[in-house]
Amino acid sequence: MSIIATGLTYAHPDKEILFQHLQLSIPKGGKASIVGNNGVGKSTLLQLLAGRLPPTAGEVTLPERPYYVPQHLGQYDDHTVAQALGVAEKLQALQDILAGEASPENFTVLNDDWDLEERVQAALAFWHLPHLHLAQPLRELSGGEKTKVFLAGALIHAPEIILLDEPSNHLDAESLQLLYTFIRRSKATVLVVSHDRTLLNLLDLTLELTPTALEAYGGNYTFYREQKDAKLAALHAQLEDREKTLRQAQQTARDVAEQRHKQEARGKAQGQKKALPRIVAGSLKSKAQQSSAQLKEAHTDKINGIAQDVKHLRTQLQEQQLLKIDLAKSDLHRGKTLVEARAINFSYGEQPLWPAPLTFQVRSGERVRLAGRNGAGKSTLLHLMTGALKPTSGEIFVADFDYFYIDQDYSLLDNDLTVFEQVQRFNSRGLLEHELKTVLHYQQFPREAWDRSCADLSGGEKLKLLLCCLIVRNNAPDVLILDEPTNNLDVHSQEVLTATVKDFGGSILLISHDQYFVDAIGVDVTIELA
Repeated sequence: MSIIATGLTYAHPDKEILFQHLQLSIPKGGKASIVGNNGVGKSTLLQLLAGRLPPTAGEVTLPERPYYVPQHLGQYDDHTVAQALGVAEKLQALQDILAGEASPENFTVLNDDWDLEERVQAALAFWHLPHLHLAQPLRELSGGEKTKVFLAGALIHAPEIILLDEPSNHLDAESLQLLYTFIRRSKATVLVVSHDRTLLNLLDLTLELTPTALEAYGGNYTFYREQKDAKLAALHAQLEDREKTLRQAQQTARDVAEQRHKQEARGKAQGQKKALPRIVAGSLKSKAQQSSAQLKEAHTDKINGIAQDVKHLRTQLQEQQLLKIDLAKSDLHRGKTLVEARAINFSYGEQPLWPAPLTFQVRSGERVRLAGRNGAGKSTLLHLMTGALKPTSGEIFVADFDYFYIDQDYSLLDNDLTVFEQVQRFNSRGLLEHELKTVLHYQQFPREAWDRSCADLSGGEKLKLLLCCLIVRNNAPDVLILDEPTNNLDVHSQEVLTATVKDFGGSILLISHDQYFVDAIGVDVTIELA
């Protein structure tokens, strides 16, 4: 085995246990993913395996120190490119030696790695980063460039084990293809935490992390989903069976109680006829009452046991089944011209954003994707299509249509509001308080979540809250605008979004590098930006 973990437990500094007693084994050369809901501890588990965090209990066994590609959130901005690649000290030693400083320390640091510079340049070229300077700070790079710098390190060091935390974040379509190629070709043992379902389908082992276990599924993400769906169907069948048993037990209890009541009535009448002595009659009555009480208690225990089974199964189903959010249909008739652009361009300075002016139409009912590399002006074009910006050249017609804009920062949410206050703000239908709370409860916001601040919600929770806001609006939007909507979402939340958008009856304007999501919702037109 290449990666082995036994009895792995991690608790936060406040002693709250994140997960415990995890078992993990990945064979040499295997390619595996870790999936699970936001906050369950996927990135923490990866850091434990990388040796960046100490486990509270348990043990990790690795043949060598793994190469770890972190999910970067600005914490490495003070690093240079060379430091992020893990080659700064060796390169300095090499330069010192070539400059005549042939000290034993320099040779020890270099460790005969004489072709390091060539490997660094080859790795940067593979990731389309030949323009970077090794002394350049990461703060000057885009998010996609930062990710690719860390990925380039894996080519330079050629490790036996590679741990990747959300490696597809910030990558454009071209860079994603490079990532997929790199993983397919790699001979290393690869373990990935990712929300990219295309990437997850390249890996031959899926590990689902929950607060109580790390369960292995011997296949890629599609296989994992099929197995989960089969388990869900089995749970439904179990629930139906136990609910049927519960109804039968309740009916049997009623029937038995009715029969006992009749028997007692007959016994009482017969006792009166036979004029039994009072002590004998009292004894018979006491025995009958005791027997009835015992029988009733037995039925009650049986019914309570079955009812507990039913409650447990319903809880399991609620946790596992896909949340379905139905949005109303737009009132716009299909085929109406929403946007018509004639030779438009836009400039933030003297240089036009696009090499050639854009001419296109968008009609109601269409699902339109804006595609292109990072920095190609996709978000700018969205603002032009909604009338928020005016082109610097050409003409654009924007019809009067209602839209709902879900961007990757969920900026429609007010972080100063609570969950309930946020959904109340969009309540143009005039729903009563208990009706709003019913909507929240159905969309998996329990009572204890209603007073939480929007700022404290996870990405998946923010998405579901925005969809709640859509539900309580008076009218469905004519156009749903989605700007990288699957970024920062766990896979379950992505599936909620995919199912919701797929069934939406209005028009869609989409920016997304997530090809799985694009294919699933069915795009009609793609506007490609150079």
